[in-house]
Amino acid sequence: MATTIRKAVIPAAGLGSRLLPLTKAIPKEMLPVGDKPVIEHTVRELVASGITDITIVVSGGKNLIQDHFRPNPALVAQLRADGKSAYADAVEEVGELSRLGHITYLDQHGPYGNGTPVLNAARNFGDEPMLVLWPDDVFVAEVPRAQQLVRAYEATSSPVLALLPMLPAESERYGVPVVKEDLGDGQLRITGLVEKPAPQDAPSAFAAIGGYVITPGIVDELREQTKRWYERREGEIYLTDAINAYASSRAVYGQVIQGSWYDTGNPADYLVAQFASALSHPEYGPLLRGMTRELEGPAGT
Repeated sequence: MATTIRKAVIPAAGLGSRLLPLTKAIPKEMLPVGDKPVIEHTVRELVASGITDITIVVSGGKNLIQDHFRPNPALVAQLRADGKSAYADAVEEVGELSRLGHITYLDQHGPYGNGTPVLNAARNFGDEPMLVLWPDDVFVAEVPRAQQLVRAYEATSSPVLALLPMLPAESERYGVPVVKEDLGDGQLRITGLVEKPAPQDAPSAFAAIGGYVITPGIVDELREQTKRWYERREGEIYLTDAINAYASSRAVYGQVIQGSWYDTGNPADYLVAQFASALSHPEYGPLLRGMTRELEGPAGT
């Protein structure tokens, strides 16, 4: 029987260079999507999925993340004294996420690449599997993406990647899985990932869109990568490379996620995420739809 997943890693040490100059002073993880910073969406998803130990891997200049989740009883008391109970409740709830998710912070050390923060966090996790979610993704789903991944792991006892269907023309933006077998219910046995292939070379019609269950075997592959890096000091440490090395001889699965995915890592996608969030809001949605109709003018003009 698979070990229940209770731990998760959120790598949040990136520079946010694709969003400069917006991210010059504000960490990209703290940019708002709706009425919450984007990283809060990820934390809420994990807490709603039963995760009780969240490690956020950070770098210099990320103190705003810690400040956001840190409980602030003095501010709550002041808001209540001023009769602003709704605001006090909202601030208190964010602080409660830190307790529910037992959020801890870890400074990133080691070679550049998205595998390094996973390896940093894994040193505190022993032989337990972990979830890895990026802090600039927003998933809207009836069943949280993290919970869908956990269920897939419990069914397979193997590493799992979050997948979504993609159009052929989109293949050059994503890692595309090599599918060995379709097991039904959105579960696929895969033998690796091809990074950003041309449409004619894409091995499947699915994209790996961020979200992983990582097992100790993949952590071992990351350690080997890092060892080789220190011998040559070339390139970066990629989680995809570790997954491919593992999948060459052992089972890896993809889970097609039910829900809507919004990436906020570049300006266009960030605007789409903002607009989608606002449209779904009970107060802001009708306002924006009305404004859009006014801008479009009468039908046929």
